[in-house]
Amino acid sequence: MDLSTLRIVCGVITIVGAIVLIALERIIPYNKEQTFFREGFFTDFFWYTIFQSFVMGVLISYLIHYIDTATSLSRIEWIREWPLWGQMIFFLLLHDFYIYWFHRWQHHNKFLWRIHEAHHSVKDLDWLGGARSHAAEIMINQTIEFAPIILLGSPEIAVMKGTIDTVWGMYIHSNIDVRSGKLQYFINGPEMHRWHHCDRHEAHNRNFSTKLAIWDWMFRTDYFPSDRKADKYGLSDVEFPEGYFRQFVFAFRSFFSK
Repeated sequence: MDLSTLRIVCGVITIVGAIVLIALERIIPYNKEQTFFREGFFTDFFWYTIFQSFVMGVLISYLIHYIDTATSLSRIEWIREWPLWGQMIFFLLLHDFYIYWFHRWQHHNKFLWRIHEAHHSVKDLDWLGGARSHAAEIMINQTIEFAPIILLGSPEIAVMKGTIDTVWGMYIHSNIDVRSGKLQYFINGPEMHRWHHCDRHEAHNRNFSTKLAIWDWMFRTDYFPSDRKADKYGLSDVEFPEGYFRQFVFAFRSFFSK
């Protein structure tokens, strides 16, 4: 399959994935009171999902091109020579391990928390909630994620992994009452991730995993109570503004403010 066709196929998979998750949110909702057009829906859909994703995609592409011009890393072809399935497993595991530790650092570093704050400001967690991430956070994480793939691996992997990231991100933030049993010890889903977004002290700095839940269980940052439900999201310790541009600027407010 050529790259152009692969992009179309992955685009269709993303759209179908979103439709399936939206349907499941209506059929088996975790929070039955939550509405589809919840607070901040337009901001998350238009400004974060469409506008910011496009702009950041262009900027990150130029940055990766600059890195290659300065280092000629793309001439190193040892990973590119691997079969596609081997490259995919390698980059998935490598990035998932990285993002666990970087995510954990974001919650314990004042500057990094400021650019991660927007992601936790969503008050009604749903399939679209994961799209709200500050541009600076996207620039850091997606450059670190995709530069090695584009420069050292096959271009198909960047397209396929980007699709997996998008669909998985929608899934773990979705308002679906999932009961995965023991599988939750290995594969991350909304069961644990909604606790990560829960605005309660005991849950806030827990469950940093993205795709593989094993990192939280392995490094003892898991929080998965079975006797109650996550019932409160957002940020109660700060008056987080509405609107994309206000949220963008808000991350750079004085570090001496509360």
